[in-house]
Amino acid sequence: MLQIGPYQLANTVVLAPMAGVTDLPFRRLCRAMGAGLVVAEMVTSDTRLWDTAKSRRRLDHRGEAEPVTVQIAGSEPHMLAEAARSAVDRGAQIIDINMGCPAKKVCNRAAGSALLRDEQLVARILESVVSAVNVPVTLKIRTGWSPEERNGVEIASIAEQSGIQSLAVHGRTRACRFKGHAEYATIAAIKAEIKIPVIANGDIASVEDAAQVLELTGADGIMIGRAAQGRPWLCGQIADYLATGLRTAAPDRSQLLSIMSTHLADIHEFYGEYTGVRIARKHLGWYLEDAGDRQFRVRFNQLECPQQQLNALQTYFSRAPDTATIEQRGIAA
Repeated sequence: MLQIGPYQLANTVVLAPMAGVTDLPFRRLCRAMGAGLVVAEMVTSDTRLWDTAKSRRRLDHRGEAEPVTVQIAGSEPHMLAEAARSAVDRGAQIIDINMGCPAKKVCNRAAGSALLRDEQLVARILESVVSAVNVPVTLKIRTGWSPEERNGVEIASIAEQSGIQSLAVHGRTRACRFKGHAEYATIAAIKAEIKIPVIANGDIASVEDAAQVLELTGADGIMIGRAAQGRPWLCGQIADYLATGLRTAAPDRSQLLSIMSTHLADIHEFYGEYTGVRIARKHLGWYLEDAGDRQFRVRFNQLECPQQQLNALQTYFSRAPDTATIEQRGIAA
């Protein structure tokens, strides 16, 4: 089992925080389908900006299974500490610090993975946040700024010394963004260097990938990111396989319809009609990414009413051929 501070997780598979993806409806769904831990979308450390609709939604944890984990991003130690305290006051039970995001709009503010270039600042940030709250603080990083500046081991040592309770490592540098293949040698070196739990992330899209990455790195857990889009059951599949060696089949057509209908209805309720139907469009696109029915997705994206979307989904599954299912993505046994 994976333990973070006082929290022993149900399994060793974690859903990564992803902006525009891991909102409250998706987190609740992934936890219900077997993820051991889910991390909310990143919020800025500038609490003056928390009164926007976007931030209020990202800080909404109604009905969320414990431990509630909030990720914060910024570059000023005192602001990150204040954000951590404010998040705990709003129900956060674990604070995660983002030093892994490669997005230009984040790095241009010297936040996210840009921080990896300044090890002294990393130490000040971590020490400030850890001392500010009485809940576990975790950290997500990349292996370095660039292949020529791969200092993940050094950052990991700083994190452990600063009181960080677990470390998630994406097997790419900031310069690599999401290009090429993740490398796991640096994660293995980090695991050999520190005693706190290490969670491996990057290019893990199947049960086979997860087992291989654990073998290559010796990591204590797995973090699933983009591969979970349209597959909220993937974390649970991987957890089952790692625990038992048995493969859990992907949802059949009836189960998939139920999952999608529930998810879309939760999106509509959470965001309201106007925003909800637009958020639902991208999730349906991920669910049916390989279904081969582009015309249906085009028609679906023109609908403006929640009930119309749910009715269209029912009609699609009553008429679509058996081959037009998520099983085409090769996850089912």
